[in-house]
Amino acid sequence: MNTSRAFERRKWDRRERRALHVGRTVFGTKERPRLSVYRSHRHFHCQIIDDSEGRTLVAASTVMKDLKGQIKNGGDKKAAAAVGAKLAEAAKAKGITKVVFDRNFYRFHGRVRAFAEAAAKGGLEFLLNPKKKDKPVKERKEKASKAEPKAKEKKPKPEGAAGGKPGADKPQGQKPGPAGKPPADASKSEPKKE
Repeated sequence: MNTSRAFERRKWDRRERRALHVGRTVFGTKERPRLSVYRSHRHFHCQIIDDSEGRTLVAASTVMKDLKGQIKNGGDKKAAAAVGAKLAEAAKAKGITKVVFDRNFYRFHGRVRAFAEAAAKGGLEFLLNPKKKDKPVKERKEKASKAEPKAKEKKPKPEGAAGGKPGADKPQGQKPGPAGKPPADASKSEPKKE
């Protein structure tokens, strides 16, 4: 067997496993239909489906007349984001605000992620994992650029205070003794000058 054929077979086996993993948990209902995506090298397609009736409610893609003139290349992140914004607009017109996201066998990065973020900005509420029910999506923290490391600001401590740490008012080098007893080093302290 040719090695390239074996690699292709393994690649499609992995894709099928991912698709089954996602498909087991995702089902579109009337209240929360399924948002399915498909991407090819040249285009990006998506549709909102009600699986209980087996109907497509809303669809958008890079081959639509509205988007075809605006998009130079249908197979990049900008095109996917434009499709996401267009789908969110069409879904709002139909009264759809909540969807469950079906990424099929694609990983959630690149064009799929750009599409999802644009659709979410457009007003669609995603439920990425149906097992977790409706929880607010966490905001992503913006990473500081490597060229400009973030300098930590230190606040000056007031004189006489040791920063509010327990036992900080005791002289250093002495161990705290049991409650009510002087420290162990108290007998070795310097004699008082008269």
